[in-house]
Order: sequence, then C-alpha cells, then structure tokens
Amino acid sequence: MTTLPRPTTTLTADDARRIALRAQGFLGAPDRRAGVRGVLRHLGAVQLDTISVLARSHELVPYARLGAVGRKTVEAAYWQDTHAFEYWSHAACILPVEEWPHFAFRRRAYRDRPHWNHELPEGVYDQVIKQLRAEGPLTSTELGGAKKTSDWWDWSGTKVAVERALMYGEVVCVERRGWKRVYDLAERAVPDALLHDELDDTECLRRLVRLAGESLGVGTRADIADYHRLKGEQVEAVIADSGLVPVEVEGWSKPAWADPAALATAPRGRHRTTLLSPFDSLIWERARTERIFGFTHRLEAYVPKPKRVYGYFAMPVLAGGHLVGRVDPAREGHTLVAKQVTLDGPKAVPAVAQALIEAATWVNCTNVRVERVDAPDLREPLARELARALG
Repeated sequence: MTTLPRPTTTLTADDARRIALRAQGFLGAPDRRAGVRGVLRHLGAVQLDTISVLARSHELVPYARLGAVGRKTVEAAYWQDTHAFEYWSHAACILPVEEWPHFAFRRRAYRDRPHWNHELPEGVYDQVIKQLRAEGPLTSTELGGAKKTSDWWDWSGTKVAVERALMYGEVVCVERRGWKRVYDLAERAVPDALLHDELDDTECLRRLVRLAGESLGVGTRADIADYHRLKGEQVEAVIADSGLVPVEVEGWSKPAWADPAALATAPRGRHRTTLLSPFDSLIWERARTERIFGFTHRLEAYVPKPKRVYGYFAMPVLAGGHLVGRVDPAREGHTLVAKQVTLDGPKAVPAVAQALIEAATWVNCTNVRVERVDAPDLREPLARELARALG
C-alpha cells in the first residue's frame, strides 16, 4: 500500500459543501461565454439517460448551471465540430473529446474481455466497419436494424457488432438522433492528435482521478472512484501522484482529497436556484449527497409505483447552496404539472416556486399546476408564490 502524506488542511463541513458547489458550477457567476461546452469541460462528464420529462438529463445539466439556454443550442454545443464523444464513464456519458486518450485503459479492458452477454456473429463486425467506411455516420437501424424482436436486449447481430466496436474504440457515437446513437469510425470522428491509445493504464487513471477531484472539489476515495466508475484499487494506486492533496473534513469519517485550486480561494458568489436532474453529477453518489447535504437522493423511476415516496422523476431543488425539496414534474400542453412537491419547511416555498417558474419558462410552458404537496399547510403559500410570479 502507498504511504500517503498526512493532511495539512482541515475543512469544516460547510467549507466542503461550498467547495463542492463551486466545483460543480453552482456557486458564483456562470461562465456564459464558455456556455454549454464550458459546462462539459468543467464537469468532465455529462450523463445520458433515456427518460425525458421536462427534457433529457444531458439538457437539464447545463440548464441547471446556466439558466434557460436553448435546447437546440445544447445539442449543437455537444456534437458540432467534434467537440465531444459518448463513452462509458460514470455511466453512458458525453465526454470532452480531448479526454479520448485517457479512456484507453477502458478500451483495452473491453478488448481483453473474455465473456459478453451477446454473441457476435461471424463476419458481422467487419461488415459493419466496411459499411461505415463506405457510407459515413449511421444509426444501428440504418446499419441493418437494432433488434431481432421487441425485447429491449434482444439485439441484432449488427447492433452487437457496432456496440462492440464502440467499446473497443474503433467506432464513436458522434451524436444522438431521435435518441438513437449515430456511429462513425473513430479515424474520422476523433482529431488525429488525440486518436491514439499510447497512454498506459497508470497515466490514464492518474488523469481521471485528477479530473474527478477537480470536478468534485473535495471528496473521499469512494467519491472520486465513483465519478468515472473506477475501482477502488485503481484510485488507490495513483491518487498520491494525481496532484490532489489530502485534507480532513470535519464530520467525515473517511480520508478526503481536494483539488489544490479549490483550496486557494474561499468559495463566494451567487447561489443558483434550480431543479436538478436526478442524474446530475452534483448528486451522483448517494452517500456523498447525504454526507454533504443531509439529503437522501434516490431515483424512483424504476421503483414500483405503489412504493414510490417522492415520485417517478423527482427532481431535487437546489437553493442557497442546500437541497430544500423535490418536485416530480410532468407536462400537459403548455402547463408544467408538479405532480408531487416535497418541501423542507416553509422557508423552501419561495425557492421551489422560483425553480418551477424558471423551468416552466424554459420548456415553453405558460402555467404551473401543483397537484400534491407533502405538507398540506404549505400548499396555499406555494400557490400564492406561484400566482405572484406568474402575474
């Protein structure tokens, strides 16, 4: 085991919370000139998910930090000019294209993988590569069909082949079209200077650990490992040489590491008030969210409806640097429907109303309707706040 230096800095729990908020882009003035691309580079990874309620999660992430940025602008910022690629990080994520070399360790691991859930029919892999080379970017449907039956995982041989090529790094997802991946050859999609697997595993891991520490501001080894879904022993092997520094955080039972730049200046500035995607990187790791915010976060979309507590796509509400409630949203025409609102006391009412109004405006809704409030005595105050804001 590596001998690690002793922490020389002690942070209060409040320091750690504010450092984390600034690192994730929620404290201080947003960099509007850098826009969506700046958010992606700052976070290092933006998670994708199939669920779309107000919008898809990769749209909600920049919205939460920048405000009502146009949804077409978001998509263009990710995919135009070979700015990003999609790969397996925390989950399926949009990643800055300059990080392509640092995922070589994962591509190598896939190439060396002995067992797969899907059998790859003989000759299909080469056929897919040949077709992409001849015809340019294509969806799996355009390549010959994604599924053999209606079952989600009953992939066609073509789909198996192109997804295997994606994992190997021979093929890249260059955009999403109607939520379908659009595949192209890496040799066309990735800039020549980046198209290599020259970095060894240690170099790749050191970079990703450093990036995770910068994106989190401060975190435990488990926090840092979770960011790009590294193994604990991978983090352990490189963290001492990653450029992160050990710190103590009051109330944290595990050792922590911080980005030195995050410690150089005290976090100050305006707090964002916003609805958060359940897949936002601020709240990716449940234990971290509980430790920093005292807030239990769980996506209930895959929980049977009778067992849901907060709703199908309950979005945490961030205000004043704290998580102050949840909203389970839906849309009916030009009405944003808050199917269920959970409030952390009366002080949360104005913030939740503000977050709802801003979200409604962003998705071109002109009205907000609240169906259920967990604390009945707060229903009327929330209705008044919404009525005042809507004019």
